[in-house]
Amino acid sequence: MTLSTVPPREGEGARALDDLLLYRLSRLLGVAGSMVIRLCEGRFGITRREWRLIATLASRGALSSSQLAAHAQLDRARTSKAVGSMVAKQLVSRTQPGGDRRHVLLSLTPEGRALYDALYPLVTVINAELLAVLDDAHVKALDEALEALQRRAETLVAAAELPKADRRRGRG
Repeated sequence: MTLSTVPPREGEGARALDDLLLYRLSRLLGVAGSMVIRLCEGRFGITRREWRLIATLASRGALSSSQLAAHAQLDRARTSKAVGSMVAKQLVSRTQPGGDRRHVLLSLTPEGRALYDALYPLVTVINAELLAVLDDAHVKALDEALEALQRRAETLVAAAELPKADRRRGRG
């Protein structure tokens, strides 16, 4: 397997998915991320999305729903649904500063903070075990490469003129 950096030329045969960065990252997340999902769902009774939102609130403090969605890089509809579930589980609270009903802040409850404090070290161990195969120089290079790829992806998305998603298209 070698990552491909050039698109196929016209008439060139099919290439393997394993040559594509996004596919390889997806496979890595699928395998390694499954351990985090099992911890979240099996031991803590939350979804991976709820974990992401809890971790975001733990690191950033109280946020509006829109801010939370933006920081967690999730769409607002899914964030709203997850927030409703976390409020029902008493992991997140909604407050209206100054009594303004239009402005709601979300924050972790003591139960949400306790969950974060119990789960975060376990996720850290999974990450450390995964990175243990690399020496310090490779970890640093990977970190720098991921930062560069993130910046490039954000630039590409901002400049892209792509059609809206329509999952019904193509069905007959």
